[in-house]
Formats: sequence, structure tokens, C-alpha cells
Amino acid sequence: MFKTIESEVLKQRISNELRTEFLQHDFERLHSFSMLVLYVSICMWFLLDLIVSFQAGQGFSYISVLYLAVFAALAALAALTRKARHFYVINLLFVITFGLGARMVIEGLPNSLRPAWLVIAASTVLYSATAMPLSRPAFFSVLAVTWVLLNPLLGDVPDFDERRSLLVCYPLFISALSVYIFHHLHNAKLYNYAMARLLLDQAYLDALTGIPNRRSFMTRVTRRLNEDTSTERYLAMVDIDHFKRVNDAYGHDIGDEVLTRVAQKIESELGEFEIARLGGEEFGIFLWGMTAEEAQVRMERLRSATAALPGKPAVTISLGLAHLTVDSTLSQMLIKADRALYDSKHNGRNRVTYAP
Repeated sequence: MFKTIESEVLKQRISNELRTEFLQHDFERLHSFSMLVLYVSICMWFLLDLIVSFQAGQGFSYISVLYLAVFAALAALAALTRKARHFYVINLLFVITFGLGARMVIEGLPNSLRPAWLVIAASTVLYSATAMPLSRPAFFSVLAVTWVLLNPLLGDVPDFDERRSLLVCYPLFISALSVYIFHHLHNAKLYNYAMARLLLDQAYLDALTGIPNRRSFMTRVTRRLNEDTSTERYLAMVDIDHFKRVNDAYGHDIGDEVLTRVAQKIESELGEFEIARLGGEEFGIFLWGMTAEEAQVRMERLRSATAALPGKPAVTISLGLAHLTVDSTLSQMLIKADRALYDSKHNGRNRVTYAP
């Protein structure tokens, strides 16, 4: 089953909306790890500054302190940001600062030592970037900025061919390896996320109507009941009148169309609340933040809108509406709303019955 779902996901084209959702999810999941990488990068730059500065006889200057202050400010912004696209910009600014600072320190070294230290600094940045929660444009921006600022071929380079060839081949190898790792890691996480979404939809969405199923409804309503202790809460049970006759007279395909039409009408009229197909021709609606009169008006509006739906066969619905007290459980309210629904059907159908 898992391999079947995986193959289906791999065949699908990932939409831009899902990519954006994945990038935000990936950033939120790895936010703490990203901050750790930034902190370690600051320590690495500080260590580089100490080693290279004293090796070149420059010493630790106030400019180094200024760079550390900029690093600290960017890290603070990264810690506060909650949007992935904002983090991409902060990370790029961090890389630019790292590159400029490293270049400044390394410029004080003898010509023969500069290329090696530049490659070390660039490798540090790129290896860190492969593990960061970045989009493709953000990653390739980091790659480009890194080699612009830390290119070992800039400046005076020894003339003999072996050294120059090495300074060309090694950065190309590092870049290719970084791109390969990022590409495969990014795609693996993206398709795992898409597969998780597909499995979640199958578990919590009704396959026929596309609205939440009973499991989703029970979970979400229970959570709301635990979080909200107000008394303005109502549970409605909806049933399609004479649905068995529709199936017998027109067939199950038409019956499925009727279910879908009713579900879409419930979603369009009350989509801001918790709705679900509970099973068969029954639907559930959980409402809050209104008076009993307003809840009854909304149910009456849904009833009349459903009766006016175009298409054949014409259908009507019966509704039972129950008020939830503070000490009520969801199971008790389902029973109460179901009894109100029974009264609606017993008294002629196509009506709303309120159980105070």
C-alpha cells in the first residue's frame, strides 16, 4: 500500500501552492536547527578571524567586533522571523556578511595562502547551506554570492598550472556536490510531505464529497470543546430526506451526485464552521459564537437553499439542532441532535427542530 501511494505521488506534478506550503512547513520544523547553524557559523567566522588575523599579523580589530555585531543582529532577526521567505533574505544577508568578513581577513595573508583559506571559507558556507530549509532560488543565490565573494581565483594567484588547475577543479567539485546534496534532499523532503498530505487527506476527508469525514469532525470538535468554554455552541445533524428512494429509483451514481450537491451547499453556506459527512446521508455541523435564534436562522437558510438546488432529483433535508451546555460532552450532544433530527423527520421532514 505504501509503495502504491508513493508511486502515485511521484507521478503527480507538485503544485506551486503545495510547494509554498511545504517550504513554510520545512522552515518551521527546522527553525531551531537553522538557528544552530547560524550560531555555529558565527563561531566558525570568529575562529577563522582569530587564526588568520594573527597568522597575518593583523590582530583582532574593532572591525571584527563590528562584524560580530552584524552577525548577532541578523541572528536575532532570524530567531524572530516566522515566514520562510523572510528567513531566505536574512540568510542571504548573513552569507554576504560572512563572505565580506572572511575576504577582509584573508586579504591580509601572503598570496600563496589566500586561495586555500578562501576555499575553506566557501566550503563552510556551502556545506551549511545544503542542510538549511531553503528554496531553490535562495540556495542558488547563496551559491552565487559565495563564489563571487570568496573566489580563490580573484587576486594574485601563483602562475604554475598545477595550482591554478586545482583552484578551478576543487571549487567546481564542491559546488557540484553541494547542488547534488541539496537537490536530492530537497526533493526527498518535498515528496515525503506530499505523500503525508495525501495520506492525511485520505484519513480525514470524505473521498466522495471532499469535505471532512466523521473522524476529522470528532477530533476537531473535541478540541474546540476543550479550548472554548462559552455557552454559545450548537451541534446540528443533517439528513437527506428519502435518500433510499433516490438510490432505488435513479441508481447509486445519481445518489452520489445528490450527496455531493448537498455537501457542497453545506460547505458554501457554513464553511466557516466545522462540517463533516458523518456517514451515509448524514452530515454534522458544529457552530459557535451566535445566539440560539441566529443558529436556527442559519439552519433554516441551509434548508431552504438545499431545497432550491437545481438538478434532478430535487432533494430536501431535515435538521436537528442542539444547544451545547458547558458540561456537555460531544457524545451527549450527538444523541441530543440526533433526537431533534428524528423529530424533524417524524413531523413531515424538510424542517428544522431545535432542542434547547
